[in-house]
Amino acid sequence: MAKRRRKRGRRGGFEPLFVIVPAAAAIIVIIVLVVLILKKDSDVAADAEPETAVQQETEDMTLSEEADGEAEPVEETEPETAAETDPDEELLTAEQNVAAEVGSMDDSEDPQASTKTTQEGGSGAAVDVSAVQVPEGETTRATIGIDVSKYQGTIDWAAVKNAGVEFAIIRVGYRAKTTGVLYEDPAARYNLQEATKNGIKVGAYFFSSAITQEEAKEEAAWVASFIAKYKITYPVAYNCEDFLSSDSRQYQLTKQERTNLACAFLDSIAAYGYNPMFYASRNEMEGSAQWDMATLTGKYKIWVSQYPDKPYPETPASSYSGTHSMWQYTSQGQVSGIKGKVDVNVAYFGYDQEAEAKDSTPAQVVEANPEIGINFTEVDEQVTAKDETNLRNIPTTEGSTVVYLLKNGETLQRTGIGSNGWDRLIYNGQKVYAVHSLLTTDLTAKPAESAGGQDAGAAQTDSSVTKVGNLTFQTVSEAVTARDKVNLRDFPSTETGNIVGTLSYGEAVVRTGISGSGDTGWSRLEINGQVVYASSRLLATSMDYKEQEKITNENPEAGMHFVAVTGTVMAKDGQTNLRTLPTTNEPSQVVVTLTGDMTAQRIGIDKDKGWTKLSYNGQTVYAVTNYLTVVE
Repeated sequence: MAKRRRKRGRRGGFEPLFVIVPAAAAIIVIIVLVVLILKKDSDVAADAEPETAVQQETEDMTLSEEADGEAEPVEETEPETAAETDPDEELLTAEQNVAAEVGSMDDSEDPQASTKTTQEGGSGAAVDVSAVQVPEGETTRATIGIDVSKYQGTIDWAAVKNAGVEFAIIRVGYRAKTTGVLYEDPAARYNLQEATKNGIKVGAYFFSSAITQEEAKEEAAWVASFIAKYKITYPVAYNCEDFLSSDSRQYQLTKQERTNLACAFLDSIAAYGYNPMFYASRNEMEGSAQWDMATLTGKYKIWVSQYPDKPYPETPASSYSGTHSMWQYTSQGQVSGIKGKVDVNVAYFGYDQEAEAKDSTPAQVVEANPEIGINFTEVDEQVTAKDETNLRNIPTTEGSTVVYLLKNGETLQRTGIGSNGWDRLIYNGQKVYAVHSLLTTDLTAKPAESAGGQDAGAAQTDSSVTKVGNLTFQTVSEAVTARDKVNLRDFPSTETGNIVGTLSYGEAVVRTGISGSGDTGWSRLEINGQVVYASSRLLATSMDYKEQEKITNENPEAGMHFVAVTGTVMAKDGQTNLRTLPTTNEPSQVVVTLTGDMTAQRIGIDKDKGWTKLSYNGQTVYAVTNYLTVVE
């Protein structure tokens, strides 16, 4: 429903005076008359309601809520312009720059690090984007793009362009989820610079943890200032997740309070001249479960995330019933130029040409941050080379430069231990990097036979072995994390080893040795200079293995470790489901319910995950181990 435009009265006018004056005086009067007439025209122009970008886009906007078969009416409210805002609540201008720190890769306060939004599958439904008026320069042609942050590491944007990506929504910053500190995404400047340089149109998003409208406006002011020197063609989005976690500063906020915060941010973004967009998952938006979608859909572009089993275009659209302009249809995209997985989107709009930057001053040219994509555990300790090792300008042997050859006995300050097996050091006031396994905190250790400047790589394995008790450990150097949570012990034994700590999924540590083969046996870990041990089968070398080892029909035992067993089993409490996959989540399906004295043959068991693999009528199926009992 179109919103009514308010007509505002003119200010008091001016009626010309007709007088008889001498010639000189007449000239003066004429000049005065011209000035007054110009002033009158200026007053009229000032009285006319400004046609802002957000008003143009929302005037003819309607809702498409289909849950009850009828569209809900839109309340006819008059848009409030910046000129009408109460002076005490006036928006911060982009020039009033709000300071933000540069975030790190392993920032535990980054709210995006802990978001694992549950997505619902679905066959898809028609997407209604006709309700949103098309801004100038925007087309209705669908475009394919990605959204990225520091978690994608250093991106080869030329390769991304060649892969056919048309746009990128780039995270520029976030507000810490408990402290409320504003942080700049450490990859933002490089991503904005390189994406646009390679002909990819860009938008931006900010991950908010605001709890007041003042904070939301502060976030928008910071974003507007940060992106002012870049060509932002696609929308600027508001992203807010993890608010149901008890450690979030937003935990106690109501749905309406969160919606008001989103509006405060997005209205401010519109006032700065950018196209505002709201992002959330289908679960949160459907039926206004967590957000007041009647309000949000009536004012902004909507960006929905939902991950069906078959991606776009096999699944033609999200099953979200509300109006939306962009669909994030997978978080498992593989794009040339990006290591690991990336979110992929289809936007039901595009742009004929790239936008101009709000600030014509060129942005500072930046180099890629060498630590992007690596989690560094911060330390402060003195180290030396076990023998001798190269110090490099970036933590890799590929494309790096050797700054210095560190020899045994020469000491440097180590400030970080990286998840990729490289350490960060300070040499003559400069950050340098060296392979972790070639350094030691034992400053009295004598060198072995010199190897001549080693730095063979982050996962280097040498022939040296050590013995702990009756176990032999092969030396390695690689980053690992827990598959879920694993105990750390002071000795590699569950009987004689004391638990000295735990390691959780996502926390990276350096593994320095492995006993046994594969996932059997023990791993030797080094954490803050302390040697500990953990069960190898409970560790993973991939920091996001849960995403990479997601169980699918094509890979039914991803991340599982079934040990062969035999025997006949039946349902312990009278019935239990036999499934196509060892998970209760989609796409797992129930094949049959095992009831009464029905039996199946057990062929494998995963003690850690609690699932049993069975053979039933010649088909491989799975059941929860606790719901089964062995038939004697």
